[in-house]
Amino acid sequence: MKPFSFTSAALALAASALALSAPACAESDDGAALPAVASVADAKTDPANWREVDPQNLFIFDTTKGRILIEAFPDVAPKHYAQFSTIIRSGDYDGTSFHRVIEGFMDQGGDIFALKGRDSGLPDIEGEFTFRRDPAEMPLEATIGPEDTAKYGYIKGFPVGTQASFFAEMSVDGKVESYIPHCRGTVSTARTDNPNSANAQFFLMRDKAEHLDRKYTAWGRVVSGVDVVLAIKHGPEETDGRVTNPDILKSAKIAADLPAAERPDVWVMRTDGPEFRQSVEGYDEEDICSLPRVPAVVSK
Repeated sequence: MKPFSFTSAALALAASALALSAPACAESDDGAALPAVASVADAKTDPANWREVDPQNLFIFDTTKGRILIEAFPDVAPKHYAQFSTIIRSGDYDGTSFHRVIEGFMDQGGDIFALKGRDSGLPDIEGEFTFRRDPAEMPLEATIGPEDTAKYGYIKGFPVGTQASFFAEMSVDGKVESYIPHCRGTVSTARTDNPNSANAQFFLMRDKAEHLDRKYTAWGRVVSGVDVVLAIKHGPEETDGRVTNPDILKSAKIAADLPAAERPDVWVMRTDGPEFRQSVEGYDEEDICSLPRVPAVVSK
């Protein structure tokens, strides 16, 4: 079986990604660009500015380098969310390796075939590289620049690139095209040259990579454990990041499947809250990955 990877065009651009500097939205967990509360208990007392991550959308990756907590965004890629949820619940990710890791670029994992000698058993997924958004029903919760013409903003804690909202008035469906950019901490989906060949392999961004935007399906973001993503063992450039003795994804779980007492309690700053909206006022950036990342606090 040919393992899932990036297209040849993306591979040709990978070298340039290695030299990119770390954006503010992608800092490690202890370097948040915005002020965070001290604890989950404090977040719970401020519901106008903080929200709990839905346990159905909270993926728990326990690796040989530590724990990574991922918030999925089903609305932007429902088919990918369903597939990855199914695979996590099957246990097929447990014991798989981060087999291809490129420093300054990404950590690729989820190769079930390499571990078990079989595929996921699920069909390939059509690309969900962008999503159609009704600005009235799914507005940008915080915008960079004027709301009607903004090209960047946030929805549910996710940085978003988008057509300006006023285009909705001219479109047939009353919607605009939007996408999740590949900033550090974004969780996306590997595929072959066939844009509809995604199946089980995923990758976690170590840095930004604009050349992947709208060409690979991004469906989640790391809310805790960016430092772990960066600590995953990387391979040499001459082997295209193929890793000898790689780090392992020991287990993958969905928080909602655990007893309440065993779930991580994860709260993130609301991007529709007054504190965050005020924090990004005045930004005028062309690079969404250079904007403030959304703080999170975790217990358990």
